[in-house]
Amino acid sequence: MKVVTPSSANHTDTQWHDETTVLHGDAALACDSSVVAPIQYSATFRADTPADFADMANMPRPPAFYTRYGNPVHKRVEAILAELEGTETALLMASGMGAISTTVLSLVSRGDHVIAQKRHYMSTSKLFEEVLPRFGVEVSIVDQTDLAAMAAAIRPETRLIMLETPVNPTLSLTDLAAVAAMARPRNIITIADNTFASPLNQKPHALGIDIVVHSATKYFGGHHDITAGAVCCSAAHAELIWKMHVTLGSVLSPMDAWLLLRGLRTLPLRLERINANALALAGWLENQPRIERVFYPGLASHPQHDLALRQMKGFGAVIAFSIKGGFDMTSQFVASLKLATHAVSLGGVETLIVHTAAMWAGTMTEAQMQSAGIEANFVRMSVGVEHIEDLKADLGSALAALEHA
Repeated sequence: MKVVTPSSANHTDTQWHDETTVLHGDAALACDSSVVAPIQYSATFRADTPADFADMANMPRPPAFYTRYGNPVHKRVEAILAELEGTETALLMASGMGAISTTVLSLVSRGDHVIAQKRHYMSTSKLFEEVLPRFGVEVSIVDQTDLAAMAAAIRPETRLIMLETPVNPTLSLTDLAAVAAMARPRNIITIADNTFASPLNQKPHALGIDIVVHSATKYFGGHHDITAGAVCCSAAHAELIWKMHVTLGSVLSPMDAWLLLRGLRTLPLRLERINANALALAGWLENQPRIERVFYPGLASHPQHDLALRQMKGFGAVIAFSIKGGFDMTSQFVASLKLATHAVSLGGVETLIVHTAAMWAGTMTEAQMQSAGIEANFVRMSVGVEHIEDLKADLGSALAALEHA
């Protein structure tokens, strides 16, 4: 059988735009004449000769040996993601947290020191604050908006810095280029969670970040029907991370990989509409009397709007805002919505909304929620591709209902 190595997956003679990459970035990995990539739903793959089997068994990241090691559908997705993020290669995993945990655990050892942001996705925070210290890795938690504090936290034994921007759920930003500039001369590995932006809106690697991770469940899948994760990085880092991945086993099924590939084909079309809807809706919300405050990097009112303009091309689906009247009024507002769906996640075609204090009350302490910036009247909304006037009407009706509460 013909074995296509990961390094040969990407085109090298043409620099395509993202809109073309999502459609043709995996063309080198086509295995037959079908226009649509086939689902290669096999846990294990046959070798023609003992020599072929030995090659398959000993090759790093084989495309066809055993699906925990890799699958041909995985390779097609990885080729596109590496092109989008501008990295040498990519790795596909079963969830965003699978990607983050596997990456971090492959790079740190007892006695290392790492730096993480004060505000991260909840499970990322737990990994750094609760899990790593159990294995002898010391962690410093730093306000990501304070570059001086980030620099001051660096030690001789600092191994990596974990970043996330925009951050979940408050949408504060981290200056990627500035952190990369302080880390690289010291040989500190930088990792950025680019989930909330996507590579169409922000390219951390181009700003100097070493490794970019994603919950591919979100924009990449785009239809709220899979969970997946991705790591985009150099070939050298990928081999280290892949070895840990094989051990930990956060494996994405071929069917979910195929659904992810299909979702990627329409990513630019969906994100163009989502970006436009979210920016328009954020501006509209700022003028509603029942809204206390709106957080969105694309608004001039965002405290880091200038940074957003420097490092982002678009500002993404997620808007955070607070409702006047506290927890009860916020719960009533969310319950009154008819079009926006009360559900977690983001980046899909449907608009989703959550009352964040209610969602995380069972898994975070009051102190943790305060540290994460989650107030009792805080709402997180992921804007979809519905018509903007219909979204305004739905939110407007729910806000108007509060006047009679």
